[in-house]
Amino acid sequence: MSLLNLSSYSRLRLTLLASALAASTLMSGCAVLAGGAILGSSIMATDRRTSGTQVEDQAIEFKAVRRASELLGDRGHVNVTSYSRLVLITGEVPTDADKAAVEQAVARIENVRSVVNELTVTMPSSIGNRSNDTLITSKVKASMVDAKDVQANAYKVVTERGVVYLMGRVTEREANRGAEISRGVSGVRKVVKVFDVVSEAELAGTAPPAAPVPVAEPASAAKP
Repeated sequence: MSLLNLSSYSRLRLTLLASALAASTLMSGCAVLAGGAILGSSIMATDRRTSGTQVEDQAIEFKAVRRASELLGDRGHVNVTSYSRLVLITGEVPTDADKAAVEQAVARIENVRSVVNELTVTMPSSIGNRSNDTLITSKVKASMVDAKDVQANAYKVVTERGVVYLMGRVTEREANRGAEISRGVSGVRKVVKVFDVVSEAELAGTAPPAAPVPVAEPASAAKP
């Protein structure tokens, strides 16, 4: 590895860890969080979404956060992450009715294409749990950088109670490889794939884009 590549590699790892620490700090004062609220210019430039789609996803997240907060107040802990208008909802709510109400409210937001509702009906997770989830997310991203055979920025990583959710516009090989890397990280209980899977030709821009089909399937647990 050249000195230039080593420097770039180190900066990316530091960026991931700094982002994790920033998220952890913000998390301590928020009951409802938007998954894409903080975007660095370098990350935005290498994202597989257009800049317009990235901004649209942020708008969806902020609107979803507001609606969930209006519904729940401080009675739950909800994370909202949008990728290419596919919205993942994670966290904890007190009742099944709350879970359904949050999903319906998010689904009605303009430009939302589909909703994957992974809310759990239980007590809100502790600050310690959320800090550990933030650490797991940073380790998964760092492991993807280390792997060299995947583009780390192609994946959006969300962790909730040790369950890692992977989002992004990826090929089938990248989807499977990303799940494999994530399962190898200590502390990961399970990996759930929430991808838009495209062909290699579509990704390279040499074939007309097909209508993306979200893949939301659980992978095997990381540890027995």
